[in-house]
Amino acid sequence: MATTDSVQGVDDVRRGAAGGSANSVLTWQGGRCEEFGEGSSGRDKGVRVYRCEECSKQFSQPGHMKTHMRTHTGEIPYRCGECSRQFSQPSHLKSHMRAHTVDKPYMCEECSRRFSQLVNLKTHMRTHTGEKPYRCEECSRQFSQLGNLKSHMRTHTGEKPYRCEECSRQFSHLIGLKTHMRTHTGEKPYTCEECSRQFSRLGHLKTHMRTHTGEKPYRCDYCSKQFSELGNLKRHMRTHTGEKPYKCEECSRQFSTLGNLKRHMRTHTGEKPNTCEECSRQFSELGALKTHMRTHTGEKPYRCEECSKQFRVLGDLKKHMNTHTGEKPFRCEECSKQFSQLGHLKNHMRTHTGEKPYRCEQCSKQFIQLGTLKKHMRTHTGEKP
Repeated sequence: MATTDSVQGVDDVRRGAAGGSANSVLTWQGGRCEEFGEGSSGRDKGVRVYRCEECSKQFSQPGHMKTHMRTHTGEIPYRCGECSRQFSQPSHLKSHMRAHTVDKPYMCEECSRRFSQLVNLKTHMRTHTGEKPYRCEECSRQFSQLGNLKSHMRTHTGEKPYRCEECSRQFSHLIGLKTHMRTHTGEKPYTCEECSRQFSRLGHLKTHMRTHTGEKPYRCDYCSKQFSELGNLKRHMRTHTGEKPYKCEECSRQFSTLGNLKRHMRTHTGEKPNTCEECSRQFSELGALKTHMRTHTGEKPYRCEECSKQFRVLGDLKKHMNTHTGEKPFRCEECSKQFSQLGHLKNHMRTHTGEKPYRCEQCSKQFIQLGTLKKHMRTHTGEKP
């Protein structure tokens, strides 16, 4: 609600209490009005203009200025006694009250939907006619409502008139500010009727509901795979297009998802934020920690359907399955020999390259495979297998 001082300030200006000059400009800041222009005695005989210090917009009447200021402050002093919804202008509250009185005299002849105001019916009719009378002069995009055009124009001007008083973040739309404020208040007004989980945004609730309904409205045009969220479809599309929009500033390696880039960055920073509570070993990725925890719990969740052997890691199960299928997907480009595991192919390639990466620290003899080095070490230690 407007303060007493601010209301008094408007009344003083309306009455000309300041005794301002002709053609003066009065600047409104909060509850204070300041006058600029050449002074003269007596009452006003010219035109006064009231200018907003936030955005420099000008008004001919102080009441209009006062109403406009609420777009910056977010003040909504008029409350509905039925549902507690609030409004910035009394006329908006009056229009809203018709929703409670069921006074909707204007009916759409196309779909029989009824409206409390004629202007709302006219706007609604454009959904049937497809009319978009409001055109953006910058990009020629058209809109069915003037308010939508005004909001769109901020994408060109960069104007963000709504500021958060908690963190000073600015927004181009009032609804954006209201939604953002919930990050400070913790308010979650949208509740799932299935599981009672709460959300700060209606869109998040709608997306969550698909976990209950199984709805997947977003379909890939390439492979027809379906997704419950548009963002997931967009990420999936990169598997077809090969697009990798996220680039590492250290080594220029590119990634298809932001999450993959963040994980990769830890290879440069050395950050390992995930710690095992059993042995304090640290990992750069949460998935690696979860896999490691199975060494403590003994959990082996991946079972071979052929022989019931179990594995801690899915990759190990996949490798094992090749022993049943006989599949050898890894082929040597030098001699065409095939292998069931990539590691076996890499070891084999050393027979062609002559690489011997495993060196004995006792006698400096080198070996192609780690297992061969371990056997050799027994000649020094005298260990018998």
